[in-house]
Amino acid sequence: MTTEHRITVVKRSRQLNLLSGRELIRTYPIALGRNSEADKSVEGDEATPLGEFYICAKNPRSRYFLSLCISYPNAEDAARGLAAGLISTAEHAQILDAMNARRMPPQNTRLGGEIYIHGHGDSDSGEPQGTRGCIALNDADMQDLYDRVSIGTPVIIIP
Repeated sequence: MTTEHRITVVKRSRQLNLLSGRELIRTYPIALGRNSEADKSVEGDEATPLGEFYICAKNPRSRYFLSLCISYPNAEDAARGLAAGLISTAEHAQILDAMNARRMPPQNTRLGGEIYIHGHGDSDSGEPQGTRGCIALNDADMQDLYDRVSIGTPVIIIP
């Protein structure tokens, strides 16, 4: 039987929790971007998004050691972006199509993209360093997380 994992990121406490069912498997310390209190809304805001996502890609050759792509923007982000005139109806439809098919959504809209859980956060203290909206772990923790999760793993990011 395959273990069904899920990830919860708690921005305020700078923690990433890996769960299986109701069981907490492991907690990892994380670093976030300079604008970590905000919900991501546009490209370049350096904010980490809030909401429900999934792992939509795994990159074993990331320039940040290893990386897991988060399915930002999601349907809520797309609705907000369409209402605000940030994305077109075609881009909105592309995002929804990707969500329905559990694929990577478009990464190059005005909403931003390329939000990853990644490594290469090692510093002298052993703690992850800041990002531009991504979620960083030290490399040893990133290796552990990368080995445990698969594409499609649910990710919830809360304040």
